[in-house]
Amino acid sequence: MKKENGNGANLGFEQKLWLAADKMRSNMDAAEYKHVVLGLIFLKYISDAFNEIYEKLKKDPSSDPEDVDEYISRRVFWVPKEARWEYLANNAKKPEIGKIIDEAMDAIEKDNHSLKGVLQKNYARPALNKQRLGELIDLIGTIGLGDKESRSKDILGRVYEYFLG
Repeated sequence: MKKENGNGANLGFEQKLWLAADKMRSNMDAAEYKHVVLGLIFLKYISDAFNEIYEKLKKDPSSDPEDVDEYISRRVFWVPKEARWEYLANNAKKPEIGKIIDEAMDAIEKDNHSLKGVLQKNYARPALNKQRLGELIDLIGTIGLGDKESRSKDILGRVYEYFLG
């Protein structure tokens, strides 16, 4: 059953968010796993928004989908190949997934100056269970976050509200 929030919008992703938190809960406290999950959710959000523009640009023969300026002009973060959600999902089961995520965060900060020093980059730490991290990537991958429809519903804001609650 979908829950409605105060503005009447359905929150169909709450159960997935609970499962995401639950995957990390076993070996860390709430303050810590919240940051792990939210960092990945932000990464999925910007990757979804990027991918939506990328697919449109691929269809336009006069555009280059790998041109950073195409995204800047549309007020969408540029996401380098090694930081795109598809790349992370394809590598989610590797033991070095924490390092891959940290490198993705570094690459995003490098190419998007407004994010410099903002993104968490400690997914490779030994205390973070890499199998659970891979499972978390799989789960978050099932949630639409940054496409136009999700942005119009302020899904990212509602996800943050959910975790603050």
